[in-house]
Amino acid sequence: MNGHANTSGVKQDEGAVAILRYRNSAPPPRAKIMLQQNLISFLLEGEKTVHFAGTQVTVKPHQFVMLAAGNCLMSEKKAANNADYHSILIFFDNNLLADFFNRHALLPDKQTRPSDNPPFLLFEKDEFLVNFTRSLDCMLSGDKPVYHGLQKVKLEELFLYLAMQYPGQIQQIRNMSYEANDDLIVRQAVTSHINSNITVEELAFLCNMSLSTFKRRFARIYGNSPNRWLLEKRMERAAKMLRQDDCKASEIYYELGYENLSSFIQSFKQIYGITPKQYQLSN
Repeated sequence: MNGHANTSGVKQDEGAVAILRYRNSAPPPRAKIMLQQNLISFLLEGEKTVHFAGTQVTVKPHQFVMLAAGNCLMSEKKAANNADYHSILIFFDNNLLADFFNRHALLPDKQTRPSDNPPFLLFEKDEFLVNFTRSLDCMLSGDKPVYHGLQKVKLEELFLYLAMQYPGQIQQIRNMSYEANDDLIVRQAVTSHINSNITVEELAFLCNMSLSTFKRRFARIYGNSPNRWLLEKRMERAAKMLRQDDCKASEIYYELGYENLSSFIQSFKQIYGITPKQYQLSN
């Protein structure tokens, strides 16, 4: 499988599960992902960061993550030893999840609203889960396709173990879907990514809105265009770094999302009317 698009576009029947291996020797820095099903990702090599509208999560090889279906931004990094990014993915839909809870009578003690829960669950791998990951790795090692019934059994095994070991978190799985009104989603997306090098187009994608719809909602909420508002906030952060950290413009422009120094200086002058160096001298 090459790239994120393949991992997000796996087509399933209702109640189906698909377990796949994913390797990438050159993972993209950030990609837009439309998850049509829920996803469990077991990392074997590398690091993954997932951005949602109102939150984000970073996953390392000693962990695994369960993601709700929907839009997200995903970035992957190779391991320090430069080994290929390597993970095992399990796709499943809500019908399979509902069937599991119904058959095992695993009802939550307290019903929670979907918006009370984040659209992901992060788990640390204990000895059982380390060996479970190895079993998936062995299962996918052969050339023959893996029998669908075996894939369902492996997912059932995982859910049952999590229900026994992490009862508090297993209750949240039923409500992983992220639902909120449009204005709240916009506010959460902007607030949680205010210090990220994120574009307006990516924010609109996370909110599952067209760019024009996102801009209209943003302007109504904040009284400004998203490009101007984000520019002002980014330059406020730059000014703080120049004042407090005694940094040079040449040391911070990349961290602020600029590919070259001249573009950063131009943006800073647009907001403050002077260059970063002149700002430092006057402050």
